[in-house]
Parts: sequence; structure tokens; C-alpha cells
Amino acid sequence: MRHLMKAGLIALTLALPMAAMAQNASPVGVWKTIDDETGKPKSLVRISEEGGALTGKIEKLFRPADQDQNPKCTSCEGARKDQPIIGMTILWGLKKDGNEYSGGQILDPAKGKEYKSKLTLKDNGSKLEVRGYIGAPMFGRSQTWVREQ
Repeated sequence: MRHLMKAGLIALTLALPMAAMAQNASPVGVWKTIDDETGKPKSLVRISEEGGALTGKIEKLFRPADQDQNPKCTSCEGARKDQPIIGMTILWGLKKDGNEYSGGQILDPAKGKEYKSKLTLKDNGSKLEVRGYIGAPMFGRSQTWVREQ
């Protein structure tokens, strides 16, 4: 009985900090984006918080050696037209709303289109579900990004 109590106390001691970390997890950091069609890594995006809202910039692209390693956003419109994709802000205006971050926008540089967006942390903050949509969240698609260590 005494061994069971010790084991229970040790498990509780180890579990409490992990639960606290999961509750306080934030999307701030570097994320590897995964192409939802091919399953291959596409880029590294650094998410930061500015004035209570999240923004994300592309830091690196994973492209085959025979492709342009610093492409421009030829499909974008306005100020982003023909600007380098590396360094471009593709995620902005997301604010914490319960267990998710919503109310922002995401840019798909390949298509030059902007979508409403929401983010949800998964797996104790090691994965990020990123949803881009038009109108309502049910009219969109999701990608799972993986936190870089």
C-alpha cells in the first residue's frame, strides 16, 4: 500500500507541471508547415505576438534544388505583389478566444489569396491545427503544423 501511495504521489508530481504547460501553451514559436496534399514539409513559419494578436512570417522554404530558392509572390495583389515569400507575413490578427485563436487572416502565397483563419493547439502544444476558410470555418481546409524544437 505504501508503495502505491509513493507511486501515486510521484505520478501526480510529474503530471501537474505537464498539465500546467499544456494550459499555458502558446502558438508563439517556429512551426514547420506540412503540405496537406503531399504530406511533405513546405516552410518554417515564426509566429510571434504583437499587441495581443498573433502574426506569422515565413523564415524558410523547403524547395527542390531545381526550383527558385527565393521565389516571389507573383499571384499576390497589392503591396505583396512580386515581393519575396521568405520574410513575408502570411498570418495576422489572430487573438485568443477560449482554446483557439481566431479573428485573423492567412495568406496562401502559392495562390495569392487571403482567407479567414483560426488556430488550435494540439498534442500539448507540439502541433498546431491551422484552418483557412471563406465565410464560416466549415467552408475551408486545415493543415497541421509541427513545432520546431
